[in-house]
Amino acid sequence: MSDKILVPTLGESITEATVSKWLKNQGEKVNADEPIVELETDKVNVEVPAPSNGILESISVKEGQTVNVGSLLGMINGSDIKKSKDFKETKNYSPPTKKLSPQKKEILKEPKINKVRQKKTQIEEPLILETIHEDSKKISSQPVKAFNKSISPAARKMATEAQININEIEGSGKHGIILKEDILSLMGSKPSPSERKIKHGPEERIKMTRLRLTIAKRLKEAQENAAMLTTFNEVDMTEVISMRNKYKEEFINKYGVKLGFMSFFVKSCVLGLKNYPTINAEIQGEEIVYKNYYNISIAVGTDRGLVVPVLRETDEMSFANIEKNISELGEKARKGNITINDLQGGTFTITNGGIYGSMLSTPILNPPQSAVLGMHNIIDRPVVIDGNIEIRPIMYLALSYDHRIIDGKEAVSFLKIIKESLEQPKRLFLNI
Repeated sequence: MSDKILVPTLGESITEATVSKWLKNQGEKVNADEPIVELETDKVNVEVPAPSNGILESISVKEGQTVNVGSLLGMINGSDIKKSKDFKETKNYSPPTKKLSPQKKEILKEPKINKVRQKKTQIEEPLILETIHEDSKKISSQPVKAFNKSISPAARKMATEAQININEIEGSGKHGIILKEDILSLMGSKPSPSERKIKHGPEERIKMTRLRLTIAKRLKEAQENAAMLTTFNEVDMTEVISMRNKYKEEFINKYGVKLGFMSFFVKSCVLGLKNYPTINAEIQGEEIVYKNYYNISIAVGTDRGLVVPVLRETDEMSFANIEKNISELGEKARKGNITINDLQGGTFTITNGGIYGSMLSTPILNPPQSAVLGMHNIIDRPVVIDGNIEIRPIMYLALSYDHRIIDGKEAVSFLKIIKESLEQPKRLFLNI
């Protein structure tokens, strides 16, 4: 009996995807619900699980090809499972039982039998694995025996070549499967330009991913379809930094998460959006749609590109809830586990170029939203305070907005509210 591997429903308005990579090779055994192929959509990567136990009999679509929802990806043959010696070793296989004599039953009760079985499991796949010493960053190789662990073929090949201990890696894929990205992350920095030139030659041509194509398309549309303008201000971060330093220990002990800058910015933006609802609105045809809810999109940079997961109903969140949700969404984005639902429904965006060292920028709108706030790095600068020159931690802020519905006065006033709320963070608790 053979089962079809079909392209699943990918989310609202998404009808096609690209086969990113096969996690299993033709002829390999698979378990039901085990990820066997990864699809890349305009927004996220989706792992397709095996519909049943069996052997991957055929692969109908090669990596890099485009498929539609419901298309055939391949076939799983489950008819020869009982005949397959390899398949007996999977966790889902139950061998046929036989009646044992009383003498054999007594023998099987002996604990040494379990020890033998454990030893057999451990010698399945010997590898040369490496130990990395943090102090010297030197690598010493030693032969160890690998336990059964789910790992994609590409990741296994890379780990073997780099002599990396897969037993010490936490897989970021579904069901803990180790992906190529996990190996790359462990290996550290990207190749130097000279290494790239040796490997790929003077030029390197790589097809753009669907995510990168979508990012390019949306950013270009934002510039062409909106009357985009940017206004700037600066904020003295002294009080926020002081508050963080004063309460950071109590905060993490009570809530289990660090108190970051982003929760202050989210709270400040919500206050500003309530005072200037046009900035939380969008244009639909010849109408302006005002949103009386505050779903803040937080831009997160990943190896695959920029994704913008959404914090929902932020006006009802505490500082701790904001920090927890940002941490969880950021982790999902970096591991490639972000879902379509995580990216939909935002009304306003915050992007932080400061974590990369950006001093100032003009962020581009995230359609159909009408405004985006850009955060930047914090630099000690000389400022005049009550007639005296003092050194203060200053951050430049940038608000890009759609001038079709947002007037300059509203944009400047909105940014001023954010500045005042951050320079006097007690205002955030008084909602003024």
